[in-house]
Amino acid sequence: MESYGLGCDSSHTLSVCLLLVSLALCCYQANALVCPALASEITGFFFLSDDLLKLQVAKFNPPPEALEAKLQVKHCTDKIPLED
Repeated sequence: MESYGLGCDSSHTLSVCLLLVSLALCCYQANALVCPALASEITGFFFLSDDLLKLQVAKFNPPPEALEAKLQVKHCTDKIPLED
């Protein structure tokens, strides 16, 4: 079954996880610490409200479509339980 929308399904969840892991691995210093800017962005994405996330992202001046897409993905990831 193919999904072309931004609906919430396991493939999107896996894609987001793989993206975050690959970004963390590509953005590190020689001592393997995750860069603080990336850590702040990831933490904000998962734990900030929509309004605060919009403020955090505003510094990048994204197009409205990109911001809306990020919020749609956030709404999907918000449904992932924090505990098993």
